Amino acid sequence: MVTKIHNVSKESSRRFLRLPEVKHTVGLGRSAIYQKIKEGGFPAPVSLGARAVAWLSDEIAAWMDARIGASHSMRSKGGAK
Repeated sequence: MVTKIHNVSKESSRRFLRLPEVKHTVGLGRSAIYQKIKEGGFPAPVSLGARAVAWLSDEIAAWMDARIGASHSMRSKGGAK
């Protein structure tokens, strides 16, 4: 039996990240992550099952890119140093 792989190029880099990996990647703790989710400032997790959630790696990467962009724009406007 032959299995056909669809759209491998973009989706091969997408993966689920569990909370410990998200914490390590973004440098925030559990409480800060869930507070930012509540405020709408962090990607919400997706359900993997009855008691398991995870975040999409590309959504976490996009959030990090946005934070970097915001930080750089503040510096160029004379904000944070």
